[in-house]
Amino acid sequence: MAEFRKVEFSAEKISCSTNPISFDESKCIGCHRCADVCQCDVLIPQEKGKHPVVMYPGECYYCGCCVIECPVEGAISLRHPLMNRARFVPLIEEQKEG
Repeated sequence: MAEFRKVEFSAEKISCSTNPISFDESKCIGCHRCADVCQCDVLIPQEKGKHPVVMYPGECYYCGCCVIECPVEGAISLRHPLMNRARFVPLIEEQKEG
């Protein structure tokens, strides 16, 4: 018969120049659904009622799954890096006279 041992893990929050995910503490209900759907495991749940910790911000894919899964609109904000915020503006061609 197999024996099971309780294993505890520890992690340290990594500092990074990017801050992809932020929580509005007045709106977040601490359900941790965002952490459950995170494809990169960037979000680490805390105790119930508190928002998850963004443990590894540099690993975020900016997929938006956390924002889509959140039951409270505006509780999570996803900020893309500046270089990914480019907008394409169509050129207006000058009309030729003649």
